Amino acid sequence: MTTFTVWKFEDPEGAARAAASLKAAEADGVVTIVDHAMLSWREGAEKPALEHKQDSTKRGAGWGALWGILGGALFMIPVAGAIIGAGIGALAKATDGTGITKGDLERIRTEVVPGTSALFMVTEDADVDRLGERFHGRDATLISTNLTEAERAILLETFGGR
Repeated sequence: MTTFTVWKFEDPEGAARAAASLKAAEADGVVTIVDHAMLSWREGAEKPALEHKQDSTKRGAGWGALWGILGGALFMIPVAGAIIGAGIGALAKATDGTGITKGDLERIRTEVVPGTSALFMVTEDADVDRLGERFHGRDATLISTNLTEAERAILLETFGGR
């Protein structure tokens, strides 16, 4: 099953550290990375920096465009009430079919702030227990996933996230 998740970290380097662990897990056969992107927002910066590295040329091509939409448009939407809602609504239409909801977009926009980072992942064939061992205890919050509530609960328990 293809899984989409967004994890928030409480420091600008957290997503990069988690991505390195994810790549090592893939090298060990624990997970297949379809694609991933890291968003890092340093204190004092006007906007976050997005780093995308296409992982699978066969399956990941469409995700690169999505990362650009999320990283660029999501954090460039003006911060005036109704304009935010309209902008996020347009983004929700663009992400339709990915498992990312309007609520997820709003949560990403409000939770990823200066001094934090986020790791956006599309994975397959994960050995959740073995992968969880590598990520357990990191200060991470699960912001978004296309998993069911039951699967989400298992993910949080295994990874030790919030």
